[in-house]
This record gives sequence, C-alpha cells and structure tokens, in this order.
Amino acid sequence: MPVYAVAQGRIENPELLAQYVGKALPTINAHGGRVVAFDETPEVVEGEIGYPRTVIVEFATLEAFRAWYDSPEYQAILPQRFEAAPGTLIVARGLEAR
Repeated sequence: MPVYAVAQGRIENPELLAQYVGKALPTINAHGGRVVAFDETPEVVEGEIGYPRTVIVEFATLEAFRAWYDSPEYQAILPQRFEAAPGTLIVARGLEAR
C-alpha cells in the first residue's frame, strides 16, 4: 500500500533550503520515492494552515518511507530542513487499488 509523506514548512532560509533539496532528492529517489506535489502557496479551501510550503512524496510502502527517513544519508541532511524551513511532516497511508 502506498504512503504519502506530507511536509509543510515556513521558509526561513531559501539558500539553505535549496542546498537541502539538492541533497534530499537523490535520497528520495534512491528509496523509490517520488515527489508528486510541490506548492509554495497552496490554495486554502477550508480552515487555516500554519505552514504554506507543501510537499507530498509518495513511497510504495511505509517500510520504504522509513528506510528513506531513517537512512544515514537523509539523517545527515535533515538538520538543514529544520533550520531552513521549520514545519511539520506526516505520513498518510494510501488506498489499496480496487
């Protein structure tokens, strides 16, 4: 079952964020993930969001997500994301194909 990592953040350091993205994308690809959505200014239809920058990454399984997130390669660059764009990260399970 696919899972979706949904990150929302507030950009505080665009240059550091660009460095982080350049390093993070190869780690995502190496674990079979793919970015399916990216928006700096998403349209809020209901309610409020605290962090406007939204990124959604699809992984084939929760185990694949965990292998990526917990990998030494990603953990080494994760502090850059915290500094460049503090926010939230959640994982939502997808639906089985019918």
